[in-house]
Amino acid sequence: MNEHVKSTGKCPVMHGGNTAVGKSVMEWWPNALNLDILHQHDTKTNPLGPDFNYREELKKLDVEALKADLRALMLDSQEWWPADWGSYVGMMARVTWHAAGSYRITDGRGGANTGNQRFAPLNSWPDNVNTDKGRRLLWPIKKKYGNKISWADLIALAGTIAYDVAGLKTFGFAFGREDIWHPEKDTYWGDEKEWLAPSDGRYGDVTKPETLENPLAAVQMGLIYVNPEGVNGKSDPLATAAQMRETFARMGMNDEETVALTAGGHTIGKSHGNGSAANLSPDPEAAGPEFQGLGWMNTKGRGIGRDTVVSGIEGAWTTQPTKWDNGYFEMLFKHEWTLTHSPAGASQWAPITIAEEDKPADVEDPSIHVMPMMTDADMALKVDPIYREISLRFKDDFAAFSDAFARAWFKLTHRDVGPKSRYFGPDVPAEDLIWQDPIPAGRKDYDVVAVKAKIINSGLTIAEMVTTAWDSARTFRGSDKRGGANGARIRLAPQKDWEGNEPARLAKVLSVLEGIASETGASLADVIVLAGNVGVELAAKAAGFDVEVPFAPGRGDATAEQTDADSFAVLEPLADGFRNWQKKDYVVSPEEMLLDRAQLMGLTAPEMTVLIGGMRVLGTNYGGTAHGVFTDRVGALTNDFFVTLTDMAYSWVPTGSNSYDIRERKSGATKYTATRVDLVLGSNSILRAYAEVYAQDDNKEKFVKDFVAAWVKVMNADRFDIA
Repeated sequence: MNEHVKSTGKCPVMHGGNTAVGKSVMEWWPNALNLDILHQHDTKTNPLGPDFNYREELKKLDVEALKADLRALMLDSQEWWPADWGSYVGMMARVTWHAAGSYRITDGRGGANTGNQRFAPLNSWPDNVNTDKGRRLLWPIKKKYGNKISWADLIALAGTIAYDVAGLKTFGFAFGREDIWHPEKDTYWGDEKEWLAPSDGRYGDVTKPETLENPLAAVQMGLIYVNPEGVNGKSDPLATAAQMRETFARMGMNDEETVALTAGGHTIGKSHGNGSAANLSPDPEAAGPEFQGLGWMNTKGRGIGRDTVVSGIEGAWTTQPTKWDNGYFEMLFKHEWTLTHSPAGASQWAPITIAEEDKPADVEDPSIHVMPMMTDADMALKVDPIYREISLRFKDDFAAFSDAFARAWFKLTHRDVGPKSRYFGPDVPAEDLIWQDPIPAGRKDYDVVAVKAKIINSGLTIAEMVTTAWDSARTFRGSDKRGGANGARIRLAPQKDWEGNEPARLAKVLSVLEGIASETGASLADVIVLAGNVGVELAAKAAGFDVEVPFAPGRGDATAEQTDADSFAVLEPLADGFRNWQKKDYVVSPEEMLLDRAQLMGLTAPEMTVLIGGMRVLGTNYGGTAHGVFTDRVGALTNDFFVTLTDMAYSWVPTGSNSYDIRERKSGATKYTATRVDLVLGSNSILRAYAEVYAQDDNKEKFVKDFVAAWVKVMNADRFDIA
């Protein structure tokens, strides 16, 4: 043994910077640009390999057998984690709800679409206590069906089958969610440093829910939506109602859907708080290896059955918590309620008087009846005037409530799946729903060559063609598969009026392209993209390269009636580093906003880099500004941007918070101007490595080919109908 290794047991191996004993790069240099968000779904982490095709595996799935196994699971109580009343319907509904309920409409992140509940931080959120047990109960089924069912689909389906077993006629279900294989650790869930920290820091004014920080939806770190004990844990049903309205709106839900989901979610199952949270083991991510990925295990006493601790609130909402009925509204409105506390000390509401037969049974002994409860969120449905009116209507019309919940549940579990073209399976509803952003099928049988000829002779400039196609496609969000060029919604409200789309320029270009679409039978959506492709081809030719940009016809044109304008408002870009524009100055730096948009568009760091270099020399900057246009050959697809960026003949002089002069060292004359987004490609060590590749003399053709590939990826990002 090396004599210099002390007996303390300190490891003699020099560890890398990201190990537990050392600091990460970002800890050493906290102001450095963190590109991890662009590596979030690196395919190298996928153990199934690049040839795995989930859609093909789904074709082998025996859906009816899978559903039968799930139904059997619901009533197969396990000794290691007994089912309440012998039924797992409440637990499985909660597992699904807490996977899907993390979705937020602002940036489309969260939700059940990727199976991210398996990983930190979601697997260890305080609000997700014991969802780990639900997933472990599902493991035998996942093991049996293997690659033919993703965890994401299984988690989403489990709750739907739970409601089916309870007696609800569900609205339908679609498969097609693909798993990720490591945490989405760069998703912004808030900047608090502790779980369940007071929510004041998330709001400009906590009494004004609309001031909740974007893009957040949940009111506190570690919660799915609102605090069931009240605002910051202080009971006030009216204040809770206000937070619910804002939070559910940020999940894409209106008032009726909010009432339906709250009531329906509490119609089955119970909350658990019959014990002390102090006796629980650490959460799954912090637990030792002996816990094998499980957390929150009771270290003193039984910790199961009637002695389970989850939220700290204790009790069921209805008389028969395993059945789909109207018991929730009957319980809520039949009784007067008083504020009390659970055995775990959580604030909750109890009926002032209640008949013995109206009480739910004990989860282990049906001969014992126990008190029901309501949370602050439940009381909000009774005291808020709008929620109360909806609740009373549902109370008197069970069929309407059941239908509203079934539809809202379907929306909750499918909101981030994307358009119906991504849906798969025998239970996909035939009805088109406005929140699915429906698009009619487009033609594929027109003469593409003739359309291109008309575009070339249209008088439009390369910049006009490329810019319009880019603006149409850049709205795509890989997070929830919304936006993109398909549908040509750039011609409709609200997109046609967005500042970032330069409405006057857009109207001019669309008037020309609409004429071509009308003459040729092609959709406007196809013509917009095809015009962008023509612009790229002409620019490549001007640089000395003959290329044909791949094109797949078949996009359709959505109508105003198929477009929820309010819902599309959240897709408006506030900044677009690819066009060197931002609406105003923000606390977040321009380069960080660039990374966020690139990640939502599904781009890698090299793709982002090559696109920026190409867009600059094509002259596509917002308003025609010269920032970053490091070329004397605007309109030619050259690598001049990267050549200039890496040329030490220039110096870079700040002239404002987001402006720089590029000056010749010898003469001191300003040759070009730039923004932070331009210069970060040379200052960040990773991005500079990519920029240097494209600046090389022998990579001019590679630059063109890589730009074309990245361009096509953006144009086709929302084409789920093509391979």
